[in-house]
Amino acid sequence: MTVRRSRRTTAAAAVSTAAAIALVATGCAGGSSQADPDAPVTLTLATFNDFGYTDELLAQYTEEHPNVKIEHNRAATSNDARENFFTKLGAGSGLADVEAVEIDWFAEMMQYSDLLSDLSDPELEGRWVDWKSAAATDADGRLIGYGTDIGPEGVCYRKDLFEEAGLPSDREEVAALLEGDWDTYFEVGHQYTEATGKPFFDSAGATWQGMINQVEYAYEKEDGSVIATENPVIKENFEKVLTESEDLSAHLGQWSEDWNAGMANGDFATMLCPGWMLGVIEGLAPEVTGWDIADTFPGGGGNWGGSYLTVPAQGKNAEAATEFAAWLTSPEVQLQAFANAGTFPSQVDTYESEELTSATNEYFNDAPTGEILISRSEAVTVAPYKSTKYFPINDALQRALTRVDVDKSQSVDESWNEWVKEVEALG
Repeated sequence: MTVRRSRRTTAAAAVSTAAAIALVATGCAGGSSQADPDAPVTLTLATFNDFGYTDELLAQYTEEHPNVKIEHNRAATSNDARENFFTKLGAGSGLADVEAVEIDWFAEMMQYSDLLSDLSDPELEGRWVDWKSAAATDADGRLIGYGTDIGPEGVCYRKDLFEEAGLPSDREEVAALLEGDWDTYFEVGHQYTEATGKPFFDSAGATWQGMINQVEYAYEKEDGSVIATENPVIKENFEKVLTESEDLSAHLGQWSEDWNAGMANGDFATMLCPGWMLGVIEGLAPEVTGWDIADTFPGGGGNWGGSYLTVPAQGKNAEAATEFAAWLTSPEVQLQAFANAGTFPSQVDTYESEELTSATNEYFNDAPTGEILISRSEAVTVAPYKSTKYFPINDALQRALTRVDVDKSQSVDESWNEWVKEVEALG
């Protein structure tokens, strides 16, 4: 998912320390479960952005389980959800019965897998693509999260703005126009800005996310060593995206109020577009008729975001919560979530489903979004290595991009040097 608005905004403050979480670990793991499965129970569900879990979808569960009441709390961003999650995990109380966790901070969470319920169930084996369930299995073989979605990326674009610029606007023609590497994407951007005088994409930060998701080892190696500041591809891409942003970016901080408004105001013509972003665009610009999606992505393919549902052991309704999380991540329900928000399912059985393969999206000019996102998922060849420091390093880098692209408070070199210091301070 996830709408994942990965998905997303300025940095949150550092959350609870490992020591604080470890302190409560011995006393909180295990949780209690519901003794009587028919007893009235209120289950709390915490997500962020838009997972496609509408009130109508959740009502299906309560209709099937009349003893269950559901309270759904949605954080505005993944960062907000992360801060809340680790703070309450460290405190030993306060988490929802079912908590959504995004892939970018999933490795951090797995350090404390003993504070989460084991969701292993022989009947669910093979439900998810292999790498999705493997990433959620701890060293003791416990399944810690049920996969919701993955985020194969295409390019969303404003058909009407492309027409005004004299560029091809049909989605197949746009896919052909943008086919190539990042230089091709930026070159088309210059054609657009020269014709219109308007920005081509929303922000350097959002564009960076597409670039970094194609790097297998960006910030860390598997032996735990941090390579972020010495990795030449990081500095090369940092300089490239900021140089191109001078002319092509709308300079809108992603997930900011200005960015939200820009989605509807035509402040930019394209944006990188994982499936979960479709629901975000429609939600922010419901009256706009020009948005479309092309089956292409600079440099081949990329996956942005994707989430899991976990059941904290501190909860009082672990058994009922596990059943609810299993239902939410069933192929049938995830297909509904995809229809609601574009969250591309991670469930294997959905990929042969006509419901997915023939899916179209009326808002995006009836684009065959099922077919396009299946194609985009098949184009993904790199699964970036994300360990415990991936999120804080990438979050600091997003702030570095913002200082140059949005705030304009520092030069490229000044912001890079500050980021290097921040990474070194992480240890």
